[in-house]
Amino acid sequence: MPMRRLLVLLAAVLVMGGAASLGVVAWFGQVDGTADDTARSYLAAWEAGDLEGMRALVDDPPSDFADRHRRFDEDLRVDSLTLKRGTIVRGDDSAELPLEGTRQIQDLGAWPFATTLRLAVRDRAWKVVWSPETLHPALRDDGELKLSQVKVPTAELVTRTGSQLPNDSAAEPYLAELNRRLGRSTTGWTIESVRGGVSKQLVVYQPEPARKVRTTLSRAVQAAAARALDGVRQPATLVAVRTGTGEVLAVADRLGDGRRAFDETYSPGGAFMMVTAAALLSAGLTPESQVSCPAGYTPPGGRSVDNAGRAAHGTVSLAEALALSCNTTFAQQAVERLTAGRLAEQAGALGFGRRLGSGVGGTCGRTPSPKQEDGRLAPEAIGQGKVTATPLCMALVAAAVENGTWRSPRLVTKKAAAALDKITSSQAEVPADVLGGLRDMMRAEAAQGRLPKGSAGHSGVTRPGSDGRADAWFVGYRENVAFAVFVKDGRTARATATPIASRFLRAL
Repeated sequence: MPMRRLLVLLAAVLVMGGAASLGVVAWFGQVDGTADDTARSYLAAWEAGDLEGMRALVDDPPSDFADRHRRFDEDLRVDSLTLKRGTIVRGDDSAELPLEGTRQIQDLGAWPFATTLRLAVRDRAWKVVWSPETLHPALRDDGELKLSQVKVPTAELVTRTGSQLPNDSAAEPYLAELNRRLGRSTTGWTIESVRGGVSKQLVVYQPEPARKVRTTLSRAVQAAAARALDGVRQPATLVAVRTGTGEVLAVADRLGDGRRAFDETYSPGGAFMMVTAAALLSAGLTPESQVSCPAGYTPPGGRSVDNAGRAAHGTVSLAEALALSCNTTFAQQAVERLTAGRLAEQAGALGFGRRLGSGVGGTCGRTPSPKQEDGRLAPEAIGQGKVTATPLCMALVAAAVENGTWRSPRLVTKKAAAALDKITSSQAEVPADVLGGLRDMMRAEAAQGRLPKGSAGHSGVTRPGSDGRADAWFVGYRENVAFAVFVKDGRTARATATPIASRFLRAL
């Protein structure tokens, strides 16, 4: 149409009224109704179970639209549905409306959920763009929902103060094992989602109220630990304990299936230098003692020990050597000033080799052999060789340094833990002549790592494997909370373990 004729027609629209005006506007593409109108009508029909009314508002609905809704309600025994709308977000020709809903499950109870109603302009009208996940997000990507009978514990595990544990706390395997050991269960129901062969319980219905059993976990510390691991791509864990009692305040375990933070041992690498430093302080060194930190060191009859990147730092204080993770310093000083038996004794005073009566089991790790030759002592003094530790064990080492006494960990009361694990809780004094120096050294390293004021700690990495990957550690304490961070394939503590420790401490 020539531009002049178009302008004339638009001018006519401005002065015309009634049907003529409406007809011209429709000719230019007016949309009937609004996204709000369609959403309101769809939600009212959904709550009322008016499947035909819902279908009429859907763009290109599947042929089995009504059957899908019927099967969903029948399979999951849905009695009723209530919906609460959020704030609609509009685009030019599309909109999204967040929804919170509650389905009442027959004879069981409420099932809350959240979803999104999507709308778009189709043929000059607002329509619902329906997909299976409109019913429930778990149906996305061919997911399934099913109602099943399960064994549920008759005890509800809660925090030390009786409050509920935070969601997605990464402590679930430990709580499940604790419930299993408590031994009492009944038959309940669960709605679970299944996608790609992986099942996840969305809600569990218990036939009778569970009695509350308090654990030692702190809601605030557990939440801080779990959130500190959010966004970490590698398998990782953070264990925190109360220094004066051994109570487990948090265990956020994302290392894989099971209770790996308590049960699976790993090479402690440079983190073990805390133990060696304690032994050296007991042997007469001080944090200010001047020691050599060459790029490499070869012990008599043994293989060479190198620093990361073969870095050489010349003569430094023992405290600086710990902060710099000088492998060569601690390997050489151990060979020259200690025996394998003395190092093993110091490791034993800090928990190595002990069984742990936490209530869900656990182990501390493997100590150097008291009969080790000097050639083997050098790598074991820096956490290599056959020395191993669990993340729980390293948290207990930090607790012993802060408090002066190593204590067995526990996830429940002393009496309950002893009964469940059939191990009497134990403790061991750390020699007083090493504590002051080791605390000073760990505080100095934490300050260099820019951790919150009052923190103390030590980082370390393991010897790279054949694939070039190394694990990373940070072990430390602040006030009466001691903790260990372990990152599988973390490569460097500065890039992985230390930032996790910082996030954790800042959240407390």
